[in-house]
Amino acid sequence: MHHRTSTPCHHASHSTRGFGTGLLAGAAAATAFFLGRRLNRARKVSSGHPLKHQVLDAASQVMQRKYPMEAMSTYLNGFHHYADDMGRQVEASHFCIHLEHDLHQCVIFDSNRSDARLIGIEYIISAERYERLPEEEKPLWHSHHYEVKSGILVAPGIPELAERSYFEDLVTTYGKTFHTWQIDRDDFPYGIPQLMMAFTRDGQIDEELMKRRDDRLGISTEERRRKRADIAMPKVSPKANGGPTPPDSESHQPPHESLDDQR
Repeated sequence: MHHRTSTPCHHASHSTRGFGTGLLAGAAAATAFFLGRRLNRARKVSSGHPLKHQVLDAASQVMQRKYPMEAMSTYLNGFHHYADDMGRQVEASHFCIHLEHDLHQCVIFDSNRSDARLIGIEYIISAERYERLPEEEKPLWHSHHYEVKSGILVAPGIPELAERSYFEDLVTTYGKTFHTWQIDRDDFPYGIPQLMMAFTRDGQIDEELMKRRDDRLGISTEERRRKRADIAMPKVSPKANGGPTPPDSESHQPPHESLDDQR
């Protein structure tokens, strides 16, 4: 009797040990997989560098924690134009941290590739925080109402339902952006940081630039625009976007109804 009753316990113990061993093996395999990916990215970016630098890059990928980078929770793709020249337009990939309830901070790259160039920064604040800014500060900030409503600003790779929920909040916010690398002109970050602005009405953005982005990401800005039509249009401060709208800005209006007509 004793021998028979001890056998199930032995099998249970063996099964538990087997499960635990399998779990550890799975965890080890997963760790090795992710470390392998990180090392592969490091090798790709470091390709062509001196061997010493390649070794240091690989070691830092494995051994160092980058807490600010790990905290980046949102990837947004959109476009900026230079504050003093709307004709100079560049695509911007934002990677953002929700730092406070009314403040996001973003680093901006020229793409979402591992060899992307760091080209700027953006701070995003709530409408309430914007209203508390000093009057001389307000023109430096741009509104996000048109970027959201027009479909120009997207969050690639996440379900549209989740994207919509995020943009329902973002539509009322304001951003201040500086680009430190004028990638439309130079292959090196020459000069001082440049204040950038966002588009605020139809007819301003380079349609070909937007089409190339859409084709590459497999999205449709026009479709996004239609699906966001019922997102409420916020009241935009006249002090934002560089201050009062120049009188000739109406020349940018296309013949069809613009988003400004919804305000």
